[in-house]
Amino acid sequence: MANPTSRLTAALDRAAEGGRITPEEALELYRDAPLHALGQAADAVRRRRYAGRENLATYIIERNINYTNVCVTACKFCAFYAPPKSEAGWERDLEEILRRCGETVELGGTQIMFQGGHHPDHGVEYYERMFSEIKKAYPELVIHSLGASEVAHMSKVSEVSPEEAVRRIHEAGLDSFAGAGAELLPERPRKAIAPLKESGERWLEIMEIAHNLGVESTTTMLMGTGETNAERIEHLRMIRDVQDRTGGFRAFIPYTYQPENNALKGRTQATSLEYLRLIALARIFLDNVAHIQGSWLTTGKELGQLTLHYGADDLGSVMLEENVVSSAGAKHRSNLPELIELIRGSDRVPAQRNTTYEILRVHDDPAHDPVDEKVVSHLSSTVDSGEGIRKRRSLKVLPTAG
Repeated sequence: MANPTSRLTAALDRAAEGGRITPEEALELYRDAPLHALGQAADAVRRRRYAGRENLATYIIERNINYTNVCVTACKFCAFYAPPKSEAGWERDLEEILRRCGETVELGGTQIMFQGGHHPDHGVEYYERMFSEIKKAYPELVIHSLGASEVAHMSKVSEVSPEEAVRRIHEAGLDSFAGAGAELLPERPRKAIAPLKESGERWLEIMEIAHNLGVESTTTMLMGTGETNAERIEHLRMIRDVQDRTGGFRAFIPYTYQPENNALKGRTQATSLEYLRLIALARIFLDNVAHIQGSWLTTGKELGQLTLHYGADDLGSVMLEENVVSSAGAKHRSNLPELIELIRGSDRVPAQRNTTYEILRVHDDPAHDPVDEKVVSHLSSTVDSGEGIRKRRSLKVLPTAG
């Protein structure tokens, strides 16, 4: 029987050469492989996949618009939501949503994400109206939003199947799903942090339905809420199995739990090394997912920069607005010139992409870099600004079940 070191080396060499590793090998590599060897193998996988453009690292300009904080799921890691009967609840009106979309276009943004609570009144019709009005006013904007959890909720509110819900919001203007609500897919950690959400299996079933209807998505993972190493690898296995069938996941985006103002109270968190190892392992293990994104927003700019040496090919976005992880303590900010310089500082050529990862422009000459610092993350905050907000007392709120 091969000794552990030779087994790890053989698995890393096979992955670097384009071979597939098993979940058992993935767990052993995640736990025991030397960090630099793991990173080198992941970078070799990235370079092979992107031969001819392996010198590039991409980013996108987008806006995450929060449309309501009213939510019935009460996830323990969330610092953003308000219960349906709380006076702290609010809802963004359509006029203000459209204003923010227009501002995004003016600042060079190409993508809109929507993130909000599972409001007891928001069925399929709510999203149909919102998406159709945005597309009517700003057809150039890509609506990359929501995830299987929102589909499960809106289907229940409107008493329709997930298939019908996906079809209707796609026809209204949704271009792709952002993979929201994946959190942790294995049963034990999911029940521990989000007991009122659908199961991880159901989340994946709805994503598979969407993929089969021609609606692609990204997929995510929340690290640091008390899950085991084995459960992290199981999360990746569950994603890879669905991807083998559908090919609909464009990217994998792990991010870290933020410890402030939520029920978990920061009792457990992922370390920087755990995050780097997960990025590298994901690039090695998810051989059927095209892109791996490093999250500077939750881990910090320096660690985000390091992910580009550990298999990531994308550094996410200049997010013009974000309030969900910020409410839980994520304080990292950036602007366009700084994000470009972060990428260049990793010995990569920065390139702006769109939602489908097509390259829009390459910043190969620093003399021609954009200097407009108005394109800055957290340009505005739903929480700080009262514009376009209807408070809970002016809403019709349905009683929650049970």
